[in-house]
Amino acid sequence: MGHRTIRNHCLSAFAALAALLLPAQAQAWGFYAHRVTAEIAEANLRPETRAEIGRLLEAAPLLGTPDCALDSLADASVWADCVRRDRDRWGYTAQWHYKTAPICEEYSAFANCPGGACVNGQIERAMTVLSRRNLPDNVRLEALAWLVHFTGDIHMPLHSGDKDDRGGNDRETDYGIVPSLNLHWIWDGPMAERAITSAQPALVRRYDSAERAALAGGTPADWGRESWQLSRELVYPTAFDTDDPCAGDLPGKTALTQEDIVAQLPALRRRVQQAGLRIADMLDEALGPAQASERGVRSFRAPPRGGD
Repeated sequence: MGHRTIRNHCLSAFAALAALLLPAQAQAWGFYAHRVTAEIAEANLRPETRAEIGRLLEAAPLLGTPDCALDSLADASVWADCVRRDRDRWGYTAQWHYKTAPICEEYSAFANCPGGACVNGQIERAMTVLSRRNLPDNVRLEALAWLVHFTGDIHMPLHSGDKDDRGGNDRETDYGIVPSLNLHWIWDGPMAERAITSAQPALVRRYDSAERAALAGGTPADWGRESWQLSRELVYPTAFDTDDPCAGDLPGKTALTQEDIVAQLPALRRRVQQAGLRIADMLDEALGPAQASERGVRSFRAPPRGGD
């Protein structure tokens, strides 16, 4: 066996080992990233909101999902991905986790969302249900879990932006030395985890009013547009070394260098922060005093007409 063959075998083995060390990615926007958004939210909730969440969590056994823990807000952030493994019962919810829009067309928050069956439509629905205090606790708890999870999902750029590739799922992409992943998977898992764990200061903390003003606010329609714009202006241009990803067809295979990865981490950190703080705002609105809750429902609901 020649030196080149030995070297190639060693590189392949090392790359395979590195891939095994990457986070298991059965969930949308990564198990870890979702839980961090919930931890940010919890650190920024009003005490009375935190207490009300604790009370609603006591109704978890009534949801009939014993294989999917729902004992904390962090559990709520990944419950939606856990239950959809039971396709007979929850398979219809799969399309609720995203609303991809072509990056080379005008963005519409309500296109490709029949009957509200998309991520921003389901955030709005969950916010309304969670705010209705006359409903049983288990119904409101389920809405809380949808709300927390889908708010995380909508902040992942490739749940909104698409270039004829199912939000990057069909783009074979090398991640540094690790070959043959896909672009969506990378943003969901390893790059999100790197962004979070390398953040200084840590992302999970109490944010002051100026930080919250700069990071939070808006509606689900706005958040989807932000993610779509990041896909168009950062994700695809960086992955394919182009200033204009709409100038022509993109190759089916590409690679992210270490420089590419590092350049995208600040934007990814910001999306995690925004998701966490916006979850906190919605939960404070929905579970706070009745008058504030009613204001919150109106501020987060989509317009009744089609289009933006």
